[in-house]
Amino acid sequence: MATYSISVEGTSNPAIKKFQANEFLVNHNSYEFKNIDEASNSPLAQQLFYLPFVKTVYIAQNFVAIEKYNIVDWIDIQDEVANQIADFLNDNGIIIIEDVAAKKIPVTVYAESTPNPSTLKFVANKKLVTAPFEFKNIDDTANAPLARDLFSFPYIKEVFFDENYISIQKYDVAKWDEVVTQTREFIRDYIQDGKEIVTAEQLKTPQQADAIAEEKFEALDDTSKEIVNIIEEYVKPAVASDGGNIVFKHYDETTKNVSVILQGACSGCPSSTFTLKNGIENMLKQMLPGKINMVEAING
Repeated sequence: MATYSISVEGTSNPAIKKFQANEFLVNHNSYEFKNIDEASNSPLAQQLFYLPFVKTVYIAQNFVAIEKYNIVDWIDIQDEVANQIADFLNDNGIIIIEDVAAKKIPVTVYAESTPNPSTLKFVANKKLVTAPFEFKNIDDTANAPLARDLFSFPYIKEVFFDENYISIQKYDVAKWDEVVTQTREFIRDYIQDGKEIVTAEQLKTPQQADAIAEEKFEALDDTSKEIVNIIEEYVKPAVASDGGNIVFKHYDETTKNVSVILQGACSGCPSSTFTLKNGIENMLKQMLPGKINMVEAING
């Protein structure tokens, strides 16, 4: 049986704090409760509403978010709330009674263009996965039901999941303006129905994903660590905003050559590959003088 621990995270709204769990709380659905009556199917939310400062409770896959009234400051109460949630969970408290109709947060999905004209980025208003997943064909989708179903559309060539978005690369047989609506609605309905996006064996909590990344990072040599840190801080955010991902693969201390893997919208786009390769290469040469000869960008 899982032992729950709760960490406190801020949000862009100062009235709302996220109480992040180290294990998943609910399966795929998100819930919003404005008062104790609305929370009839959530014993956890009901207990939280007994705290006089609680205005709204949100329950998602691996966190509880609470919006408070202004009668108190979070700094004075957040640790006590985190402990109360942890105690409730570790006492086998029921989070959601799934067979009672709940007020779910509506799922929205919108499409964004990317630098790769063959690829669109479909962005959801909820977290889908905690780590990137790339699927080149249907054979790669044994542990990803949503990706498998997307490949049933004959125009879909490749699929990439990350955080709250899905990048889809199409074949030239169709134009995006002909198929974007049905693709977006299919993804929205799939998520709204609470279907499995990737299997439980593949889905990791943020803490588990961070632990795996940290273990890989610590196994690298010092220069490789510097390269990874530069990519994470200066390159990845921009690449992610374009529906792609970049993964450090290898650094050769003898040749001083760096290999990176391009995924999602960045993969298979000659202009993106060229631009990213040159941009990353110039940045690394400037920030790590004498340590970099060239960067090889490999399509994932």
